[in-house]
Amino acid sequence: MKILAVNPGSTSTKIALFGDGGEIMRRTLPYDGGELGRYPTVLDQREFRGAAVRAALGEIAGFSVTDLTAVAGRGGLLRPLPGGVYEVNERMKADLMAARYGSHASNLGALIADSIARDAGIRAFIVDPVTVDELCPLARYSGVPEIPRRSIFHALNQKATARRAARALGRGYQECALIVAHMGGGTSVGLHVKGRVIDVNNALDGDGPMSIERAGTVPAGDWMRFTLSHQHDPRGLQARLTGRGGLVAYLGVKDFRAIEEAAGAGSGPEGQRCRELVAVLCYQISKSIAALAAAVEGKVDAVVLTGGLAFSAIVVEDVRRRVSFLAPVMVFPGENELEALADGVREALLGHAEIKCYS
Repeated sequence: MKILAVNPGSTSTKIALFGDGGEIMRRTLPYDGGELGRYPTVLDQREFRGAAVRAALGEIAGFSVTDLTAVAGRGGLLRPLPGGVYEVNERMKADLMAARYGSHASNLGALIADSIARDAGIRAFIVDPVTVDELCPLARYSGVPEIPRRSIFHALNQKATARRAARALGRGYQECALIVAHMGGGTSVGLHVKGRVIDVNNALDGDGPMSIERAGTVPAGDWMRFTLSHQHDPRGLQARLTGRGGLVAYLGVKDFRAIEEAAGAGSGPEGQRCRELVAVLCYQISKSIAALAAAVEGKVDAVVLTGGLAFSAIVVEDVRRRVSFLAPVMVFPGENELEALADGVREALLGHAEIKCYS
């Protein structure tokens, strides 16, 4: 099998080609603000990004798209649906093109994958899109009937990492109770029970613990009063929650490595400030993990840390110290989304997982 994985992000498109022996090629196709600024909407970027992917594939000596077995695209903002592998169909494409459930660069994943697959005469798929919704009934209540809680999170990496953790425990994913924290620009903490994510914060809207770019859950009354005084700027308000919230709001820096270096640089005010805010980030992630343990009466097989911040020894050790009383802490750094896409499609094509229909 040769499977192409396509993962569009806000400022780049990541692609990788996988064969039976593992990864064949991986590229990150970056775009500057001027390139993407020519397009009024995310959907308008589709042909530009698709052409860049084709050009990158054309640089592989002796390779043709007809060599592909399947194409896997990152799942975007779709209707709430159970996790799994879904074949790209007309209904899915129509919802993505109309941005029926919201606009995001990940919406282009299925569309680019479908276009390349059509050229090759093969099938296109998505795996565990961000709108995977497996919440238990109790997790949907918010306290305001008109505003039920929604499941939007790093489903692709969370589920792939949870399966890796289950294998490391010598058990099946459907047999485990795991708390998985994807820690990065946004952070989602999910409770995986018997193969379903029954509770998780809405990371897209900035709910949950504070992260690098997300404010996290803020005091409701104070936020209401703040929005009333800034109601003339709805986009700015959204950015205060997602994009310009969290550590960025306090430090003005998105690069966590720079924050970590400053935290260890000395005893000056800047270093002390950075150390305190890194501790705050770990404190809030740990509280979210511990809160989910209560939902299963503390019967947790493992706490699993993943995402970009899982590369940080400071973050991992701080969170481990706070939550290791619950269960063993396992660490799988990085997003691993391209691998997860290819692995999911391979398992489905081999008959080891169901290929679902989006309807």
